[in-house]
Amino acid sequence: MTIPVFYSISDDFTPYAAVSLNSLAKFVNPDRDYTVTFLHQGLSKEHEAALKAYEKANLHVEFYEMDDKMLAPIQDRKENFLRGDFFTMSIFYRLFIPDLFPQYDKAVYIDSDTVLNDDIAKLYETDLGDNLLGASNDTSIQFVEKMVRYIKEVLTLDTKKYINSGMLVMNAKAFREEKFLDKFFYLLGKYHFDCIAPDQDYLNEICSGRIKYVDPKWDAMPNDNTPENPHPSLIHYNLFFKPWHFSGIQYEDYFWKNAKETVFYDQLQAELQNTSDDQRDVELHKLDRMLDKLDTTLLDPHNWARVKEAEKVTL
Repeated sequence: MTIPVFYSISDDFTPYAAVSLNSLAKFVNPDRDYTVTFLHQGLSKEHEAALKAYEKANLHVEFYEMDDKMLAPIQDRKENFLRGDFFTMSIFYRLFIPDLFPQYDKAVYIDSDTVLNDDIAKLYETDLGDNLLGASNDTSIQFVEKMVRYIKEVLTLDTKKYINSGMLVMNAKAFREEKFLDKFFYLLGKYHFDCIAPDQDYLNEICSGRIKYVDPKWDAMPNDNTPENPHPSLIHYNLFFKPWHFSGIQYEDYFWKNAKETVFYDQLQAELQNTSDDQRDVELHKLDRMLDKLDTTLLDPHNWARVKEAEKVTL
């Protein structure tokens, strides 16, 4: 039996994905078998080769190009913007994994801006019971007042139960049996909810009450308000905490130790050195622009909360 692990990337994200894959490869159990699949659209052959180089006898690296027809219902509209200011289709790829890979009853998804510090098979072995997902509470938002208000007043969800979608253990069999994609497309097409974190908000809404909360060491995120986890199993450089743009952030040593072992190290170092203070300021203010959505979503007569007050949303 293979342990299926998925990433979704755009071509420009390959250097960061290579760092993550390098870290994953170092901790694989020689007695287990792993298949890592990159979901993409237009990944260059050069970058495919760079990622394929991490293959070994029990670690297989594969690529799956997402089909435009399948993704057609997801439009380039403001409610689907990532961080409030741009659209990227790749954030939605993870939602299709159960249907695209029916050979798997369970799968792990991780974002590319991650570093492993443990065997991902341990995460895969999470007992999901009849839950749809295994995930960690989103610690990156607990000290952000506007995000807390958004979760409570727009999504009407418990902030302590709101999960981050950068690490998911997916009950793929249940996703298929309960027609998760149909529910997602129904909500997306009928209500056009204006979301702050599109794929993440839909996962939280549809899977509410069916989430297994995984030890936060499997989604340790840099945060100015909390101390480092001394033994992180998976580090997720969420939001603007990117070590290739900023110095002095939590867990940066894990990233650079792994980056140094990739062919992209010099490129990543150059990116850090060449990122100007003005560019860093823009990155920092992306969160502010994302949170500006709170003011409009609170007044939107068709926001999540008001729709759920007015009618029973059948999922």
